[in-house]
Amino acid sequence: MSDAVAPEPRHARPPRTLVQKLAPVVLGFEAIVVILAGLTIYGLKTLPDGIPQWWAIIGGLVVAVVMVAVAGMITKPWAIPVGWALQAVVALSAIFVPTILFVVLVFGGMWAYATIMGARLDARRPTDANPNLEETEPHTESD
Repeated sequence: MSDAVAPEPRHARPPRTLVQKLAPVVLGFEAIVVILAGLTIYGLKTLPDGIPQWWAIIGGLVVAVVMVAVAGMITKPWAIPVGWALQAVVALSAIFVPTILFVVLVFGGMWAYATIMGARLDARRPTDANPNLEETEPHTESD
């Protein structure tokens, strides 16, 4: 017989809110588009003189990696404000290619919907694990 120790039971992860479900999806897809925007800035050579054009690719990759990292840590309290800051960074990149404003409108709108409306819908959702049960005490027919 071995003296194997039974592993500790894993605690169940708390249910994710609607914001925690929607926001990572938005950031994940936006990360792909940000890489493409960096490639666009590079291809159009719109960075100011004196700045090597390859910095556009590096900038797009860095912002995309940060977006994916924030998407993975969306349950942290600081993740949503960092997501908003990332939306501002993408908006600032429209200085180089104005059509990036279209990306800002689409993904910024989805981010706003995911965070603002998602929070409103989460607030309306019942917190009880089983909302169909109205009472917790058992009753008999004689009650």
